[in-house]
Amino acid sequence: MNNTNLEPWKSSRSESDKDARILRQGRKLFIREFEKQLKELEALLDAIRAMPAVDDLNRFYRIIHTLKGSAPIFHYERIGRLAEDLVRMWEWTQAIDQEQDASFTTTNPVQESVERSVKLLLEMSMEYDIGITEIQMDEQKDQSGGSMLRTLKSRLLLVDDDEVLRSYLTRRLQLDDCIVDEAANVESAIKLLRTHTYDLVTLDLMMHPQSGYELFEYLKEDPTLKWLPLIVLSGRNDLNDKVRCFHLGADDYVTKPFQYEELAARIYGVLKRTKNFEQLAFRDPLTGVFNRRYFDLQIGIELQRIERYPAPISLVFIDIDFFKKINDTYGHHVGDLVLQGLAHLLQVNLRSTDLLARFGGEEFVIALPNTSLEQAHSTMQNILNKVRSNPVAQYEGKTFSITFSAGIAQWQEGMTVADWVSKADEAMYQAKQQGRNRVLGSSSDHEVQQSKRRALPLPEKKNLLIVDDDPILRAILTSHLEHLPIVITHASDGEEALGLLQDKNYDACILDGMMPKLDGFSLLDQIKKDPRLVNSDMKVLMLSGKKKEDDLLKGYQMGAHDYMTKPFSLVELEVRVKKLMNFI
Repeated sequence: MNNTNLEPWKSSRSESDKDARILRQGRKLFIREFEKQLKELEALLDAIRAMPAVDDLNRFYRIIHTLKGSAPIFHYERIGRLAEDLVRMWEWTQAIDQEQDASFTTTNPVQESVERSVKLLLEMSMEYDIGITEIQMDEQKDQSGGSMLRTLKSRLLLVDDDEVLRSYLTRRLQLDDCIVDEAANVESAIKLLRTHTYDLVTLDLMMHPQSGYELFEYLKEDPTLKWLPLIVLSGRNDLNDKVRCFHLGADDYVTKPFQYEELAARIYGVLKRTKNFEQLAFRDPLTGVFNRRYFDLQIGIELQRIERYPAPISLVFIDIDFFKKINDTYGHHVGDLVLQGLAHLLQVNLRSTDLLARFGGEEFVIALPNTSLEQAHSTMQNILNKVRSNPVAQYEGKTFSITFSAGIAQWQEGMTVADWVSKADEAMYQAKQQGRNRVLGSSSDHEVQQSKRRALPLPEKKNLLIVDDDPILRAILTSHLEHLPIVITHASDGEEALGLLQDKNYDACILDGMMPKLDGFSLLDQIKKDPRLVNSDMKVLMLSGKKKEDDLLKGYQMGAHDYMTKPFSLVELEVRVKKLMNFI
């Protein structure tokens, strides 16, 4: 091989590494100098507030003007934008005559500029805090050296009407590998809680127009959320507030102002206790999957969720074939290994939304949300095929292969959980009677499905347009929705979508807000202006990576019928698409 061809590549890579090193060193030097500049700005602001002087004003202006130009060079864009806001705020100082005495204060907005600057300097201080953390993480390059919170990979919801604090906490928590959503009020928080599953909520008590106590009531009244850990963040160090919050179910109470490190430690402590409790109370100690107690609790919650968002759900009852023979022949220790091996194989082949539990002995149950009887049968048949072809355990050089019998029942309206489990158990018993090593659906379910197919004509397929510049997301959405009676068309940008819309009618459109050439909002505007499209009955589901209420409102004003923020639940998205296309 001729190594001379690699020389330009090596040189380019070396230059890139060198540039990255120089940038890291520059960022470190900048942030250290920024600390000194922040202290000087704060001191100057105090002096200007007490007794304005031309020299102090000019010095203050020179520092913020320097930061405006230098911060973006080292990729501290937010510091640069804050400095730019300050420069605009103090621009009037450059028109002051150096010989002018203190009387200028009566004609210039000194106090107004001072008061508005306090908030911006506070935001700058938060940016400094984040910058120091980023540098420390870059130097450590070791997960164990950072916050313990990073080991939990949690999803959190921050509910606070203080935009500055929310933004700061979000970015700090993201540095600790948390997924973070924000809500500025109770109404927004409830929408997010209905859409996503969270590990913990932080809640400000004093918000407008609704107080944090109203979210307390919502959480504790909803059986799907009543066990969700909650930490109160409050500006009031009031004993009565603390007692009331703990009586209402708060897990912790933190008084503002606080240090981020303390809050992170408290969040970690609450999450760790919750996970330990779950492990002890709701996990089967042998296999690590959920136990029957948790299944009984969670299946009721799943059915209540279906009442809000109608969708099919199926239950699978599994029994290992000839398990007693394994125990009698090889001993219970081998039987335990077989149980662990099957539980692992089931886990890795199920979705994160599926509920797997050990029901007792060699029996397992699986709840499959958003899954019809036929879909559940296909899923379990694929798993059984893998069990047949792969040993599930090994002991002293000997491998152990098994099969199982499975029965499936789809939930029908009015059915109790006990009846539902009984139907799946009966189908499993029929599988045993027919020779084991097979998956059977409940006979009554088959009869219902067949009668529905005989009674109803096949629905005409509807047209769905997916408009997103992310090919991976388009593929995921297509894979998740293609079982519906729809024809799916893709567009990678707004211009391509506009051309498709002008050539063909679509029943619904999943539209990304941020795209090249023509973004989602601009596309909606074009649809409004085009006489061929303005009277279309097409329903639009808007997707956005932004979490601002303004963007949500803008989407609805532009003609969107529904709006979801990324990342979102695929199950929830499918329910909303079904509603838009009148499938439910």
